[in-house]
Amino acid sequence: MDIAQAEDLEMEGACGGSCACSTCHVIVEDPEKYDAMPEPSDDENDMLDLAFGLTETSRLGCQVKMSKEIDGVKIRLPSMTRNLQAADFKGAKKS
Repeated sequence: MDIAQAEDLEMEGACGGSCACSTCHVIVEDPEKYDAMPEPSDDENDMLDLAFGLTETSRLGCQVKMSKEIDGVKIRLPSMTRNLQAADFKGAKKS
């Protein structure tokens, strides 16, 4: 996420990289690079469930840490984002 924002790409990152929203949702174009990444945490998967245009190779940009194994990774941004955050669901009434 930091790299994308430094390059003026339109990646919001509403929660500041704390894995509490899905506005930095990215799609990894190369399945081999995706497989080289550490597995998403439960928190990341919960936030990805809220993301627009979820794919098999979706990740939150704030959770992708660059390494030699994924050097050269190509990602794309979905056509839109949803600004739903974990806080939007805390204290919600259950019916």
